[in-house]
Amino acid sequence: MSDRENGRNGGNGRRSGWRRALTQPQSPAAEAPASASAAADGAEPVSIVQAALYHDGVRVSTPATLAETYRELRERPSGMAWIGLARPTGADLHSLAAEFGLHPLAVEDAMEAHQRPKLERYGETLFVVLRAARYLDAPEEVDFGELHVFVGPDFVITVRHGAAPDLSAVRRRMEDTPDLLKLGPEAVLYAILDAVVDGYAPVVSGVQNDIDEIETEVFRGDPEVSRRIYELSREMVEFQRATRPLVGMLHGLMAGFAKYETDEELQRYLRDVADHVTHISERVDGFRQALSEILTVNATLVSQQQNAEMRALAEAGFEQNEEVKKISSWAAILFAPTLVGTIYGMNFDHMPELHWLLGYPFAIGLMGVVCLTLYLVFKKRDWL
Repeated sequence: MSDRENGRNGGNGRRSGWRRALTQPQSPAAEAPASASAAADGAEPVSIVQAALYHDGVRVSTPATLAETYRELRERPSGMAWIGLARPTGADLHSLAAEFGLHPLAVEDAMEAHQRPKLERYGETLFVVLRAARYLDAPEEVDFGELHVFVGPDFVITVRHGAAPDLSAVRRRMEDTPDLLKLGPEAVLYAILDAVVDGYAPVVSGVQNDIDEIETEVFRGDPEVSRRIYELSREMVEFQRATRPLVGMLHGLMAGFAKYETDEELQRYLRDVADHVTHISERVDGFRQALSEILTVNATLVSQQQNAEMRALAEAGFEQNEEVKKISSWAAILFAPTLVGTIYGMNFDHMPELHWLLGYPFAIGLMGVVCLTLYLVFKKRDWL
């Protein structure tokens, strides 16, 4: 047994209590490649995306299973394993925890996902949670992914939940720069952090375009703009939750440079990432403030529009009321002669006015007096 294996398993093969609790018996199916196990049960291929061993910055092996990875890493005391997983099974994580001494709390977080970005140290192992983001052009929305990274003295394990980020591009970049890769697991962690932070830039550009469009829609009076502002505000809350903790995490890493003897060149790279994430975090804060102000302006414009509509309705109602007054006034004036004429048109024998010489002039005069009186009354009240 090599010194590496003795170091992991306590020299005589004994494990501590929590490592024994995490150890699960591995069946051949559990150790088979992800594609093979998926083909056996018809499930979507997940779990192991790629595992590789590196020596002095150069890939020396590409094991097909976790068991092969463990064996080859033990045979290369100065090598480094980089294992990539996507939505792994509990058996895979338990196997990795037993082999590399991962803390059970970190393993539990990696299995459950939905964690906030954080950096925790368990002995010689760093556990990092990152929230990656990408901008989807078609629906104009931000899609978030989650990435868990275990960084040890001779291994890097990535557990991805979601489509972002594209770690294959990170692996290619590191393999194309062996001088950086040979700095070890911390260099891989830098590359992952850099890829996640660089992935925020297209999101920032996309959100900026969305905000510009929203401003145009607000002043154009688009009725659907309120919903769009609300949805984008919710995305910015998630984006802020993804970026703001990174500032403290990177400053925490930089605070440990001297203690953990981080390579000077790697320190410069990590400081550059810290600068970028600080800039991104400030932009996100600005977006939230801008959206809040746009929402206030939109509410003001909507209120003004509603007031204008209410005023127009009130004016229309006033005009309608004036017309009703005029119609009612003329109806009352015309009703007076009709009433008089109706009374004297009944032709009763015992109506004194029927046999009166001045009866007709009296009826005509009465009609005129009543109509004139009503006209003067309505005119005084501005009904006519």
